[in-house]
Amino acid sequence: MESDSAFVAPEGVYSVTEEHKPPVIPAPSSIAQLHPTRLSTVTVHFNHPKHASSPGLAQLLGANLNKDLRRDKEREREKDKDKEKLLPDNRSLSSSDNPDDNLTSPDVTSTTVQDPIVSQEPHHMLFAHPSVSGKKKSSSSKPKHNMRTTSSSFITRMQSVEGLNKILASKQGEVTFMFYNSGKTFLWYEVGTKAKEPLTKISFSAFPTCHDVNTLTASPERLDVVIGFNTGDLVWFDPIASRYGRLNKQGSISSSPCTAVRWVPASSTLFLVSHADGTIIVYDKERDDGVFNVPTPPTQLSTPSVLHSNSHSSQNPSQPAVEWDPLTAMYVTVPPWHPEANTNGGVRADKGVAKNPVSHWRLGKRAVVDFAFSPDVKHVAAISEDGCLRVIDAFAEQLVDCYASYFGALTSVAWSPDGRLILTGGQDDLLTIFSPWEQRVVARCQGHSSFVSAVAFDAPKCDGRTYRFGSVGEDNKLILWDFSSSALHRPKLQHSHHPRVSMASSVSLAAAYRRGIGSTAQLLTPRYHPAPSRNEVSAVQPVLVKHIDADMLGCLTFLPRALLTATKYGHVRMWVRPLVTQGNPRRRTHGRQPLSLSDLQDVV
Repeated sequence: MESDSAFVAPEGVYSVTEEHKPPVIPAPSSIAQLHPTRLSTVTVHFNHPKHASSPGLAQLLGANLNKDLRRDKEREREKDKDKEKLLPDNRSLSSSDNPDDNLTSPDVTSTTVQDPIVSQEPHHMLFAHPSVSGKKKSSSSKPKHNMRTTSSSFITRMQSVEGLNKILASKQGEVTFMFYNSGKTFLWYEVGTKAKEPLTKISFSAFPTCHDVNTLTASPERLDVVIGFNTGDLVWFDPIASRYGRLNKQGSISSSPCTAVRWVPASSTLFLVSHADGTIIVYDKERDDGVFNVPTPPTQLSTPSVLHSNSHSSQNPSQPAVEWDPLTAMYVTVPPWHPEANTNGGVRADKGVAKNPVSHWRLGKRAVVDFAFSPDVKHVAAISEDGCLRVIDAFAEQLVDCYASYFGALTSVAWSPDGRLILTGGQDDLLTIFSPWEQRVVARCQGHSSFVSAVAFDAPKCDGRTYRFGSVGEDNKLILWDFSSSALHRPKLQHSHHPRVSMASSVSLAAAYRRGIGSTAQLLTPRYHPAPSRNEVSAVQPVLVKHIDADMLGCLTFLPRALLTATKYGHVRMWVRPLVTQGNPRRRTHGRQPLSLSDLQDVV
């Protein structure tokens, strides 16, 4: 069964049912390396199309039809109310001025993790600070400009399949869409149709480098897609309406190339963008760009500014000076239009007009490669070219922990569906499993012979005891791994040579320093964790290794019925999963048992 278009895994046969090849003239290898293909998916539920009745019957049954229409509207309202009931309204996740968008909470996606780690200190909270302009915006706001008729030189061409609106109107049930970039083009496909032509193809004057789709607002009527470019520009795009908006236009806020973009889960307006200059910037799609001069962290900072700063603040000479260390703290700059930002006279310079950015994080001096939200949205795991994984409290905007790679830069990161593990891939050819709750490296996965390009978790098994994740690398390998979490709760051997500080205590310590409590020695309690040696960490062996392409692989995405792979040049393949039957469970081990954390007790 092994071939270029099929492979046998323990659970059955995976086979290619759909593929999309890059343009006839491939991009030069240097361009593909600098701006490789990124791929994202979103699933939209389409209702059954409504069939219009004949005029005569409509006249005879006019009253009943009106009742049906009213009933349908009432049902839609009830659905909206049910959604709002699931989202507590005591905390605003969006920093926009729209009260309708501020009814969400990161707790909506909370999983089984019970550890309370977010500080309750009354301080600026990124997703919960008060409205500053008092101007109400429409909850259904869409991009302003029509992409089909635009005169912008940034968008050079747009092509859509003939009858796009009719095609979308005929859809029923769950439909999965795929977006990816190749060279200077951005493409939109429907997954599973084997269509050779994309639904929409857009050409830009700059290189798209990253993008993300908002799953919260995705519907048959709209899709919110944010595209980042090598120029730092951002495009907010709705492919259904063919409308767009520009943010960070011509690099007005940051001209550094965008490396990753993520919508804040459960928020309809907020998204984060990482840049090659070592920063992560928080944007609101409904705000205009502001004039924002980001201060460079000086060599010496007053103690509280190590953790939080603003563009108008000045050092307090009465406070002890501490050198800013990217391994132990991140430098947060509050924009002048933020409610807490003020001049020396205590008056906001912008008179309360909210603009972008919402906030500015400087993580280090090297590029931020990628980042991922935890399932409960409270934390961000960010990786950088300096070889560090940083765990950030997104609410308090504080660095919680910093872990060093075994060797070289980290290249990919993913958070497990239950929030208990963080998975990274790197230039050391390894996958590393971290337990942020225990502040340690759990295991390393050996199987790649070159840089790891992407890692991703599959949906958890119904028993909830085994993790399935995958990876692809520049060695053209697709590797599947199984890992058991049955002993995750057991105490483990300490690898770090520094005193341990829990995630909760780290945040509490930071909160104490915002209040001016504590000593410099307490502030310097290490958050940095050097990499343990090989003989201190057990190794996980792969379940399957498959060479699947002649070009370097760059993307991996798990879907319920398939997995998607893409090369850095834009060759996308969809591998259909084996059918799940009672006698053939999808993840049989065929005598091979996945490594359990209980097996790691023999660590030296």
